Amino acid sequence: MTTLLVPDIGDFAEVEIIELLVKEGDTVAVEQSLITVESDKASMEIPASAAGKITRLLVKLGDKVSKGTPLAEIEAASGGGTPPAAAAEPQPAKVAELAPVSAPVAVPGAAVYNGAVDVQCDMLVLGAGPGGYSAAFRSADLGLNTVLVERYATLGGVCLNVGCIPSKALLHTAQVLEEAQHMADHGVAFASPSIDLDKLRAHKAGVVGKLTGGLAGMAKGRKVQVLHGVGTFLSANHLEVKAADGSVKVVQFSKAIIAAGSQPVHLPFIPKDPRIVDSTGALELPFVPKRMLIIGGGIIGLEMGTVYSALGARLDVVEMLDGLMQGADRDLVKVWQKRNAGRFDNIMLKTRTVGVEAKPEGILVRFEGEQAPAEPQLYDLVLVSVGRTPNGLKIGADRAGVAVTERGFIPVDKQLRTNVPHIFAIGDVVGQPMLAHKAVHEAHVAAEAAMGEKAFFDARVIPSVAYTNPEVAWVGLTEEQAKSQGVKVGKAVFPWAASGRAIANNADDGFTKLLFDEATNRIVGGGIVGMNAGDLIGEVCLAVEMGADATDIGKTIHPHPTLCESVGMAAEVYKGVCTDLPAVKKRG
Repeated sequence: MTTLLVPDIGDFAEVEIIELLVKEGDTVAVEQSLITVESDKASMEIPASAAGKITRLLVKLGDKVSKGTPLAEIEAASGGGTPPAAAAEPQPAKVAELAPVSAPVAVPGAAVYNGAVDVQCDMLVLGAGPGGYSAAFRSADLGLNTVLVERYATLGGVCLNVGCIPSKALLHTAQVLEEAQHMADHGVAFASPSIDLDKLRAHKAGVVGKLTGGLAGMAKGRKVQVLHGVGTFLSANHLEVKAADGSVKVVQFSKAIIAAGSQPVHLPFIPKDPRIVDSTGALELPFVPKRMLIIGGGIIGLEMGTVYSALGARLDVVEMLDGLMQGADRDLVKVWQKRNAGRFDNIMLKTRTVGVEAKPEGILVRFEGEQAPAEPQLYDLVLVSVGRTPNGLKIGADRAGVAVTERGFIPVDKQLRTNVPHIFAIGDVVGQPMLAHKAVHEAHVAAEAAMGEKAFFDARVIPSVAYTNPEVAWVGLTEEQAKSQGVKVGKAVFPWAASGRAIANNADDGFTKLLFDEATNRIVGGGIVGMNAGDLIGEVCLAVEMGADATDIGKTIHPHPTLCESVGMAAEVYKGVCTDLPAVKKRG
């Protein structure tokens, strides 16, 4: 008789059993799943460490288990059992013990590596951002022995560690702060808030830790081996991983997916000073400045400006182009700008930053352009947010024979395959838009294509969202793009001033706009400005992907009273059948 125990499941302790996958009398094989457990971070299946017939289950649904908890007693299979001593400490499979699917492939122009190898695998994924970890997990699910290389101490890349997730945690705090201030108009008054930056930083870190910890558990559950360090190609089948302590491991792989991401653009004339930060530094909340400059009027800068403004900073923003939040139609941005006018002392458009000097009393900045102030301006904090640059030139791709452009992008085909057939690339490093949700879908395609499946990245649309207050979201063709491309579109706008839910939420300055191809009546794009626009835009994405027309959308019953019904009503506006607005001409 052998007792099956819960193996090492990482940092998870006292996790709940949510599913029993076997019963007494069943015969199980080694690695066959016995139970499913779930924590607040992830769910995973616990496998058998020995083969045989289950004579007694020692747990039930709802029980809490940890490493070493007895799960079941089994009668070991003849010749296939595992001694009790081995069963007491089951270990995950070690990737280094498994040989790659195929031998190294000679690639024209690539370097040759004949040195020692520490780890071998079927699939190597370089970078563990949303694209990278998705690629690794999908590869493992498809049966590939997978190694994931990540320069950060935790998984998740820029997005989870110093990007999308921590910024949204702070933006939520900012939104609550500002909503509380306006509640006096509703008859509920609060005292002035007391801001504890240390606790706010801890909250942000907690949000990040919860997600990155969950990823670590899922990697362990899938037997994905994670190597922490900076990865650099040595050849078309070898990668060097240099850890923070200086130690080095060489990985030999049969296939690879490059998910190396991007980094903030640094302007060469800006000095190094703790009062000058990029998006990563801004998320550290070093202090709350009295006066803050945002260099670059894109989404990232405006989101962080929203946070600092809610905490008490006065803002200036400088932008070389003729408008903020480029990419979105101007009618959407106009609503955002009107609502946010009180945050800014100066919005300097068609203006360049030409000089930055760090002085004891602050950061002195000089400007040139149509709306440049006559004199240099002094700021307590300067956020440089002028875009991101891909990391394609930082990974030794040339030694693998992988083509990289001068800007650092890696050209790929519809299967995300580079010029080297067994090496793929995804995410920021393959081109715009540099968005996490694009990278995740590319990751699935790359992993499946590497397995020989007929998978292609052929998204009709990729949505964009500014998580400001109000949120601005758009997808598909914009009015400006339709005009420049000569596409005849019909526009339908449902103003939130006619939405009961928006009025109740003090969000009636927003609107939902849909664009339809005049020839087919099918939706080709849309934009939303207002509360939760980023959540609402998903329906428009699906409508475009499915080729829905105005009738499909308008006759889909939406719940009332909600903000999402504004999508259906905008379609009704296009058809001329909306009864929540004054009558308009009906379309055929």
